[in-house]
Amino acid sequence: QVQLVESGGGLVQAGGSLRLSCVASGSIFSISAMGWYRQAPGKQRELVARMTSGGKINYVDSVKGRFTISRDNAKNTVYLQMNSLKPEDTAVYYCNALLGFQEYWGQGTQVTVSS
Repeated sequence: QVQLVESGGGLVQAGGSLRLSCVASGSIFSISAMGWYRQAPGKQRELVARMTSGGKINYVDSVKGRFTISRDNAKNTVYLQMNSLKPEDTAVYYCNALLGFQEYWGQGTQVTVSS
């Protein structure tokens, strides 16, 4: 079992920045990958960025060069630094952890980018 708690969402103007945090607790040593997903109104949830336990990272094309995923193992925390935000980045952002074939999700944090 893994528990995930996100924070850091909010309202920002286009071009601004936000940093999301996700603190993991529980069976964290069994986590094989952690990532961030987002879901905009009327759209499917999509992967934004993902990092494996071995450090492999991938991003959705629309955020490459603007978003950065990172982790602090001492704090059991994964971050998503979001720069040059655009109105189309508006969504609920969810932290995700993968243990074997089991996925765990945080409660989500709202990011709203005004134009």
